[in-house]
Amino acid sequence: MGSHRRTAHPGPTGLDRNTRATVLTVAAASAAAALGAVPADATPQDRPADTKAEVDRLYEQAESATEAYNKADERAGRLRAELRAVQDQVARGQDRINRMRHALGMVAGAQYRSGGMDPSLALLFSSDPESYLDRAGTIDRISARQAGELTELQDAQRELAQKRAEARRTLAALLQSRKTVARHKRAVESKLSTARRLLNSMKADDRAAYERASRGGERPDLAGAGPASSSRAAAALAAAQSALGKPYIWGANGPSGFDCSGLMQWSYGQAGVGLPRTSQAQRYAGRQVPLSQARPGDLVAYGSDAHHIAIYAGNGQVIHAPYPGAPVRYDPVGMMPVSSVTRV
Repeated sequence: MGSHRRTAHPGPTGLDRNTRATVLTVAAASAAAALGAVPADATPQDRPADTKAEVDRLYEQAESATEAYNKADERAGRLRAELRAVQDQVARGQDRINRMRHALGMVAGAQYRSGGMDPSLALLFSSDPESYLDRAGTIDRISARQAGELTELQDAQRELAQKRAEARRTLAALLQSRKTVARHKRAVESKLSTARRLLNSMKADDRAAYERASRGGERPDLAGAGPASSSRAAAALAAAQSALGKPYIWGANGPSGFDCSGLMQWSYGQAGVGLPRTSQAQRYAGRQVPLSQARPGDLVAYGSDAHHIAIYAGNGQVIHAPYPGAPVRYDPVGMMPVSSVTRV
């Protein structure tokens, strides 16, 4: 946006220069907060083009925050699964230790009840020395096995302590990841809230024009688009086409609503292919090819940070979930700077 100057006018004579400066500073701060960094000299009523550009910028920032949210939420889900697995291992380890302790306790109790007589005395007073020697050999074997079981118990206790420490670390990481999810969620909601305020501040005709543009046009001509790169790519594209008109819902991956990477994950999921959750990870989910060689079903990532992603439909068109208020639709592949094309 360009810089626009206004001619300065003398202020009321009842205010000194410092007072006027303070009033102007407070007013400027209030305007910036209300309009989310729209220039102070450009109200939404006066400059609808600037307002639209600011709304688009906010939606782009919200989408970046959404992908960060998806990444943090995916990590939280993975950590929850890891924590459940470690907790199960801890429970099984504790059961095993309890059984080993019980078995060793029974042997120790039996030895205590027998009096624990010195073996040489027991042999001296035995009426059947040969039978006693047989029993003594058995006791020696029991003692050796008991010593082995005691060592096994100690090993099991060490392993259990390690698993418990791992569970504590996983839980701490999960709690931190939940905080990260919440932080990104607040960022998304803040950007979207500011965008809605800006849209509501526009004149009715301007807002209606913006919303009509957001809905997109008719289905483009895809005749002669060429074949998909594979049967699974063709199935994924067909799934994306079936989602046309579904609403953009941040953090959603179908089937009733989608964000950009959620649509890609769902579409390829219908083709039996598991894609990562975020657009940043999806760009590396296959072999990258030049844009000039893009074929239907390829993934097209946008921005150097791959904050947006779409599926190539052929004839220079993609299908994507653009932003809140804009349903899943077709758009030209060059709608934003393309950072990569990935063939899954």
